[in-house]
Amino acid sequence: MSKFAKLLSKITDLSNDLRFEELAKVLISYGYAQDSPKGGSSHYTFRKPGCNPITIPKHSPIKKVYVKMVKDVIEKEGDNDEIK
Repeated sequence: MSKFAKLLSKITDLSNDLRFEELAKVLISYGYAQDSPKGGSSHYTFRKPGCNPITIPKHSPIKKVYVKMVKDVIEKEGDNDEIK
C-alpha cells in the first residue's frame, strides 16, 4: 500500500492524528487550489471550480469536523490512489 493510500485510509477512518499538511496534500491532489489567509488569520481556504470552498485552520491537532470535510471530498471524487 502506498503512502498516499495509507493517508486516504487514515482520513476515511477519521483518525485523530492528522496534520494540516496531510489534509492539504489530499485536497490539492483532487484539484483544489490553496488560498493563503489574509490579515493574520490561520484559516486556509481550498477552492475548486464547481465545488464548495473548504476552510481549514492550521492548528494542531486538526478537529474531526475538518477531517470529515476532506473525507466527503474523497468519497465524492472516488479513489485517487494513482496521484502521489
